[in-house]
Amino acid sequence: MSVHTPHTPPPFRDPQLPFAKRIDDLLSRLTLDEKIGFLHQFAPAVERLGIAAFRTGQEALHGVAWMGPATVFPQAVGLGATWNTDLVRRVGEAVSKETRAMRARDDRVGLNVWSPTVNLLRHPLWGRNEEGYSEDPKLTSAIATAYTRGLRGDHPTYWRTAPVLKHWLAHNNETGRDVMSSSVRPRVLHEYDLRAFRETVEAGATAGVMPAYNLVNGRPNHVSPYLREHLRTWTDEDLLVCSDAGAPSNLVDSEHYFDTHEEATAAALLAGVDSFTDHGTDSSKITARVRGALEQGLLTESDIDTAVRRQLSVRFRLGEFDPECDPHALTRDFDTPAHRALAQEAAEQAVVLLKNSAGLLPLAPGTRLAVVGLLADECKRDWYSGTLIHRSTPLEGLNERFGAERVEFAEGVDRILLKTSAGTFLHVPEADAADEVRGAEGALDPALLAGRTDLPPLTTDATGTEFALVDWGEGMLTLRAPDGRYLSVAEDGRVRASADQPGGWVVQETFRLEPHENGHLLRHIGTGHHISVAADGLKVADGNGEIFEVVVVESGEDAVSRVASQADVVVVVAGNDPHINGRETEDRTTLALPAQQERLLRAARTANPNTVLALVSAYPYAVDHTSLPAMLWTSHGGQAAGTALARVLAGDVSPAGRLPQTWYADDADLPDLLDYDVIGGRQTYLYFEGTPLFPFGHGLSYASFSYEGLTTRVEDGTLHLSFTVGNTGDVTADEVAQLYTRAMEPSVPRPRRELAAHHRVTLAPGEVTEIAFRVPMSAFAFWDVAQGRQRVAPGRYEILVGASSEDIRLTRAVHLDGEPSVPRTVMVDGLDAADFDDQSDTEIVDRTKTSGDSVAPVAGRRGELLFRDCDFGKGAAGITVEAAGEGMAELSLGDGPVLAVLTLSPGTAGPHDYATVSAPVVVAAGVHDVRLGLRGPVRLARIAFSD
Repeated sequence: MSVHTPHTPPPFRDPQLPFAKRIDDLLSRLTLDEKIGFLHQFAPAVERLGIAAFRTGQEALHGVAWMGPATVFPQAVGLGATWNTDLVRRVGEAVSKETRAMRARDDRVGLNVWSPTVNLLRHPLWGRNEEGYSEDPKLTSAIATAYTRGLRGDHPTYWRTAPVLKHWLAHNNETGRDVMSSSVRPRVLHEYDLRAFRETVEAGATAGVMPAYNLVNGRPNHVSPYLREHLRTWTDEDLLVCSDAGAPSNLVDSEHYFDTHEEATAAALLAGVDSFTDHGTDSSKITARVRGALEQGLLTESDIDTAVRRQLSVRFRLGEFDPECDPHALTRDFDTPAHRALAQEAAEQAVVLLKNSAGLLPLAPGTRLAVVGLLADECKRDWYSGTLIHRSTPLEGLNERFGAERVEFAEGVDRILLKTSAGTFLHVPEADAADEVRGAEGALDPALLAGRTDLPPLTTDATGTEFALVDWGEGMLTLRAPDGRYLSVAEDGRVRASADQPGGWVVQETFRLEPHENGHLLRHIGTGHHISVAADGLKVADGNGEIFEVVVVESGEDAVSRVASQADVVVVVAGNDPHINGRETEDRTTLALPAQQERLLRAARTANPNTVLALVSAYPYAVDHTSLPAMLWTSHGGQAAGTALARVLAGDVSPAGRLPQTWYADDADLPDLLDYDVIGGRQTYLYFEGTPLFPFGHGLSYASFSYEGLTTRVEDGTLHLSFTVGNTGDVTADEVAQLYTRAMEPSVPRPRRELAAHHRVTLAPGEVTEIAFRVPMSAFAFWDVAQGRQRVAPGRYEILVGASSEDIRLTRAVHLDGEPSVPRTVMVDGLDAADFDDQSDTEIVDRTKTSGDSVAPVAGRRGELLFRDCDFGKGAAGITVEAAGEGMAELSLGDGPVLAVLTLSPGTAGPHDYATVSAPVVVAAGVHDVRLGLRGPVRLARIAFSD
């Protein structure tokens, strides 16, 4: 320990010293109990050293979330649709500045931000599709890197915020998310899932990662060896690994991977988890588990020091210990005009024009509009939104742009009365003015309204209240009172009109109408109970509840038909509510647009062929657009969503968003949600061989563009290429030039085409610009399972330049020298079971609880593994397998007969207790393809051959 006098600050307070020395000094001053306390998300203050409390975790996916009013930018998938790294970097800067400004007012706001989400949008039914950027690892890492750079700031020493990437690793389903294992073969792991994380971490603006709830290859992500084997090798910085909420307890409670919490906590800490997010603000359980693990010899104080060091590294970089030197300490930029303008710019750039076959768009001046649909007058928040200070809906944007006198509106919902068996109707009592809690600009504050019990519950009377019955699909309904409030159920079980929007971890504003006798029961989805009518008001009940008659006052389709028939153009605004039918904890079940919205769209098209469909959604839909002249998509665009969409429709802005993921035409095109093998399952634009509804990278413009003059050369291990793009239209517009590559004669399955670079550029009419890309040879590599590393195969590669993955304008072939393949030297090295070239009906499982992979057949099926080009030298006379469980392995060469059967006897102690079994075999000299058939509950780790 360094010596200092009472008048001399200790070395950890000296800003002239390197952070590493300061952390060493501070660690030496902390007691073991103090260091253990740091391991929980809510680390307590150490008053004797003047160290403040610290909390890991502040949600900031597209603005500061959960901390009240903040600037709200488009959802992450919308930011991905901009294909604009400079824009996204500026959004990150704005979010980090608002984080600092809010922190100055409220110390509950954290500077360790849990953003961005870099999970790849492999499957469009994933409930959290809105949180990712793209299905492509290159685009995802480019956008994520831009966002983290903005969050970090550009000071060489001190970070404005410390971003943590979510969710490590291969996490793309909510169904059984804490117990399901993603089977990820080595090629998919290295070429796909790890890649988005790696390129973002290597860019140097990431403070750490958060492991996902799921398991990968049979092992929970919170004890993943990949944290040590891959993540921490990508940078010299100390990366902070923060657990997801409740995940440490899941290791025992739901996953049953460990027998005790002490064992699980020790395993997670040793694997690399540095901060445990569990049991809310109560740190006692985690700290008790750590102490128990120490007492049992599962951990040492040095292990704890390693984790605390990583936490302190982040805290020092955030300037916590150098307030006088921190350049961000006085940042007060919050809801500035610049931030409002940026929110609008981002929303405009995120709009994708999917179709414009009749030139209906942009809308001509003076057009009489009918604006219809469930999202037409909505500005939706999602689970990771801040409270809106400003908001604009499509209706408001079009009213402002075209004049309210030229715009007619029909929401398209059924207006109903609910009649009780006693002949009375449900009634919403009027709330006193004093009961209303209003936020910024007079908007009802959902955080203060939802769940309130001081408002009167619904009653019944002779006339009743007319409700808007909003059908979100799959039987999920919301009921809205005339004043705009949604019916909600609070903890006391009463039904009130008390929510500005559906929301919350458990949504309390959704219901189902269930046919019963001559009417309907009304089931509250949040509690699972039916609604009953009592003398003191409506409430949820354990029994069957009240039988209601639904009296339709006005059909939504009739309202749409009426206004559509009187307009020049109809704009149907359809999509989803981010809290209903697809969100965290809930995957979607179909790509189809909800039936009610399909009916509204059909009614509009029947009444008026000049119908534009504007989809505002967190994910793709499969929509029959054959009779639609125009179609657009945007994510929920934050506070400026409506203004942005109106400006694009009016032609004030030429659309230039591009799809960040494939839009499939039908559910039949989709793989199983839990099939993570993008190569074998032919998933995403990289491998999909069908015809998509709209391809990856697709997006139209109000201008047209020429591509000319592609030149290429390979020099010093880099492909240099250039071409020109010209605006041949008559409006200023952005174009997104996209560069793809493909191996022309691959020896293993390779992508049909793969994004290597892109550039968004603004061009005036007649303007031409040169675009140049430099592509490293590593962009052409694949993971060679035989050699266990990335390799560029020699041969011809096609360079494709164009406006989307399918709209290719320029091509050229180049020859790359690369490294030739070599046969597997199986007589010397054997075979790791997971390093197969191909497989059927198998899954990868954990070899041990700490490292390694094995392969098992899918339950009830015969699995098969194929290993190509195995060099047996002078031949083999024996085979040995290392396996656990029971069952058998059958060896054959190529398509030949079974040459050997190895039977694993039952009775091994457990799934991680391996035995070796040998058998004679005759394998001729030379190179052969090896097939291994697997039967029964066997876990195969390795195969070896002997002469």
